[in-house]
Amino acid sequence: MNSAGYLIPLLLFLLWPLLLSGFGSSHNPSVVKIGALLTYDSVIGRAAKTAMEMAFSDVNADPTVLPDTELRLIAKDTNCNVFLGSIETFQVIEQEVVALLGPQSSSIAHMTSPIASNLHVPVVSFAATDPTLSALQFPFFVRTAQTDSHQMAAISNLIDYFGWKEIIAIYVDDDLGRNGISALGDELERRSIKISHHLLLPVQVESNEIIHMLNESKHYGPRVYVVHINPDPSMRIFRIAQELHMISSGYVWFATDWLSATIDSLSPNDQTAFEILRGIVSLRQYIPESSNKKAFDAQWNAMRKKGLVNSEVNAFGLCAYDSVWAVARALDQYMKDGGNFTFSFSDVLNDLNSSSKIRFGNLKIFGGGTTLLGKLLQVNFTGLTGRVQFDSDRNVINGGYEVINIDEKAVRTVGFWSTRSGLSVSAPPVEISEHQKSYSNQDQKLHEVKWPGGSAEKPRGWIISDNEKPLRIGIPNRFSFRDFIMEEHESHKVQGYCVDIFKEACKYIPYDVPYRFEPFGNGSFNPDYDMLIKMVADNVFDAAIGDIAIVTNRTRMVDFCQPYASTGLVIVAPINNAKENAWVFLEPFTAELWCVIAVAFVMIAVVIWFLEHRVNKDFRGPPRQQLVTMFLFSFSTLFKKNQENTVSPLGRMVMVLWLFLLMVITSSYTASLTSILTIQKLSSPITGIDSLIASNWPIGYQVGSFAYSYLADSLFIARSRLVSLGSPEEYERALKLGPIKGGVAAIVDELPYVDLFLSKQTEFGIVGQAFSRGGWGFAFQRGSPLAVDMSTAILKLSETGKLQEIHHKWFCKLGCPDERRQSSEASRLQLVSFWGLYLLCGGFALASFVLFLTRMIWSYIRYKRQQKAASLALSSAPPVNRCPGFVYSFFNFIDQKEENTKRSASSDPENHH
Repeated sequence: MNSAGYLIPLLLFLLWPLLLSGFGSSHNPSVVKIGALLTYDSVIGRAAKTAMEMAFSDVNADPTVLPDTELRLIAKDTNCNVFLGSIETFQVIEQEVVALLGPQSSSIAHMTSPIASNLHVPVVSFAATDPTLSALQFPFFVRTAQTDSHQMAAISNLIDYFGWKEIIAIYVDDDLGRNGISALGDELERRSIKISHHLLLPVQVESNEIIHMLNESKHYGPRVYVVHINPDPSMRIFRIAQELHMISSGYVWFATDWLSATIDSLSPNDQTAFEILRGIVSLRQYIPESSNKKAFDAQWNAMRKKGLVNSEVNAFGLCAYDSVWAVARALDQYMKDGGNFTFSFSDVLNDLNSSSKIRFGNLKIFGGGTTLLGKLLQVNFTGLTGRVQFDSDRNVINGGYEVINIDEKAVRTVGFWSTRSGLSVSAPPVEISEHQKSYSNQDQKLHEVKWPGGSAEKPRGWIISDNEKPLRIGIPNRFSFRDFIMEEHESHKVQGYCVDIFKEACKYIPYDVPYRFEPFGNGSFNPDYDMLIKMVADNVFDAAIGDIAIVTNRTRMVDFCQPYASTGLVIVAPINNAKENAWVFLEPFTAELWCVIAVAFVMIAVVIWFLEHRVNKDFRGPPRQQLVTMFLFSFSTLFKKNQENTVSPLGRMVMVLWLFLLMVITSSYTASLTSILTIQKLSSPITGIDSLIASNWPIGYQVGSFAYSYLADSLFIARSRLVSLGSPEEYERALKLGPIKGGVAAIVDELPYVDLFLSKQTEFGIVGQAFSRGGWGFAFQRGSPLAVDMSTAILKLSETGKLQEIHHKWFCKLGCPDERRQSSEASRLQLVSFWGLYLLCGGFALASFVLFLTRMIWSYIRYKRQQKAASLALSSAPPVNRCPGFVYSFFNFIDQKEENTKRSASSDPENHH
């Protein structure tokens, strides 16, 4: 044999692997196996198994997808058992499957996903909704059902939409329940809502356990329940709740999509379940209508009529159908790109096989698993559930939920929820996106919901605990200022200003509020109010009432109701006789008003002279005499001493208005001067906080009050100047001694304490204005709806005047302190107080003057027409006082009119008398 004969076999030997790979890439396998892990005898399993079989049949019959290749299903029943599911995972993967559908249970998915990831087998789950099944932990896990993170966002949005602040969560104690409720808690916390009670159910729960759990929940305040469990065809929780009369008026029940899946799986003839579910609100994965879905439903109904299926299809069954198609399309693209179906043994598993009786050595790693996973994540098609496309977390992009309400033996869709629009009465858009967009709470809307009991009115969702467990209300057992709240030692009766307000407010709350008062403190000294608030936060007390100031550090621990009293810090000081003021008589009116009064006198003098000069001899004579008469007449009207009488009608009418104005001004002046002289006798050398700080005198404050920290830390007053006082008696003694004899110059305290102190004192008063703002309120535990109801009740007390009536009862025994506060500036009268009278009087005087001039001018014009013959002589006459000819002629006419009037009057016999 020559050298060429040896060369050809050598080349064939070297190129044989390459030739094999080339042939392998051009021929697709005739059968590709896909595994599935289901629970056959379950709500989801029955629908999913049939839907998968239909999907495999449709894929194999479609020539455009995987031609010449048969998809073969290898399904195993896990019985919803984690141990069995783990074993069957190995058994399925051992048969060289290229993908794994399921598992149905989230708990089994947590066990299966690591196995599949290590063997490079993609897992496509259609029902494991646990939000902690993440792509980072399980890179080969893909989900075609919507994750519970979206569902819990929808539930929290619903609760927030109706305004409830506390809920009770009922869930199964497994991965699905715990992790789903954890996600719900996070979503609720973002909306300042909390899960007040967690009710856990064992995986295999007995009816008596449910009864005990629900009976215990009756003693809780919240009446809003969220049930998150595995689909239960018997719906035991709701059956038992109905027997316990808990699906009735006042209760609110939300259920996650397990309930909608259960309802959808029921036979159309089975209507008994709807009777116990009336008023319950649930979520259902939103599935838009399409021609493919209608054809699928028709095929399913036909199979059901033939007895081939024994349940209706639900959303999870449709997700299972789409899962098969997603894998089929990914395989089709994988094969078109030349993907191989090779499986290799793992050295690690071979080592385990030699040391263990378990046959780990039969497990093989799928060589093309990573590539197939990439193709799977790229699929984008329209399935029965809508658009099938995966986001960056390898979850199907959220298409939204239907909000359903069970009513009158039917399921009503009352709205929709999606990450893009929140709650809406319109269906989510067909084009979905993995990016969540913000939406406004004002845009949220739902149709009318019928609640348990059949009412459309939103339930309160919260009640006071029953009479066996009344509210524990802590009250401060004070040593001083006991009029606010006190307990009589003999009768243990609690009374006071704060107690009266609380009891009256309870009358406006539309339900019974059983409570008992529990004193806090021994009565020997005033208790620490911060400690009282902390005991409310720590659930030692359910609430606290009393003279509790609403300050920042307390609002971080508890919720306060609407303030029922204003509590700004004020200054109380002795009231001494003030130094006499020689010019005090000028203080009733402002300088502006004094000037206007003076102008008014001058104006009235001028107007009256013009109106009376022609017809009244008292207003005639030499110019100097007329000037004196004019002003003496005007100013003497103030004292009603004027000798001249008004004759003309216009003059009399002007005088009537002027005298009325003078009467009002003099009366107001007298009242204001009296008030100012009285207030001056209540003056203090301290006029406000600024003068108190600058005085360097000792300042008193109440023990335990926040006034100490405010004066020292906010106003930077030396702590050595601050003197603690514990009772009203100490207040009185310190103020009477004064700063020179060891007392204080003034006391800084909250307004209600000062009002109560002054209600029994007449030697002291409030100086200046309040220099801080605050309020007293009742404290409740965080999220307590009673805080909201109490706020509404206090507002009603204020609107009806009852709040002020209680205030007068306790603080106005010697006259309300508000009436004794220094406010001399408020006693001064302003121009604005009389502008209406001035406008009326001045306007009428001006109108009379204009009317007088108009009449005179018209008479002058007539006179000129009658004296045309004498016009030359008048025009040639020399001017008087250099006045224009018209002015001279006009006044000459007036003088002639006066002479005529005088001559006619003297000739009248009646006037001689």
